[in-house]
Amino acid sequence: MTDLKDILNHDEELNADELMKYLQGNASEEERFAIENQMADSSFVNDAIEGLQHFKNPEQVKECVDQLNKQLQKQTAKKVSRKNKRKLKDQNWLIIAILAILLLCVIGFLLIHFAIKH
Repeated sequence: MTDLKDILNHDEELNADELMKYLQGNASEEERFAIENQMADSSFVNDAIEGLQHFKNPEQVKECVDQLNKQLQKQTAKKVSRKNKRKLKDQNWLIIAILAILLLCVIGFLLIHFAIKH
């Protein structure tokens, strides 16, 4: 899936305009038949239509979608920046810890080696 904004399968070409026409009763018989077939085949499409039926005004749907998209973008942007910050800090302490352990191993080896020779 090259476009992350398009969550529907490309086999099921169903867009928001077709859904709104169906809900308002403005769809042709062929469009209604196609949408009803998709509803029967896909629980996702069926749930989408059930959810959209609760909205009285099509403008409310657009406002709700815009608001959800903005919230999603904010949340994903914060998560990415937190992960990047955490990685940089953790790597510095990891390198220092590894060097300290290696240094202690070398010193321990040298002490044991000199203790055995004397």
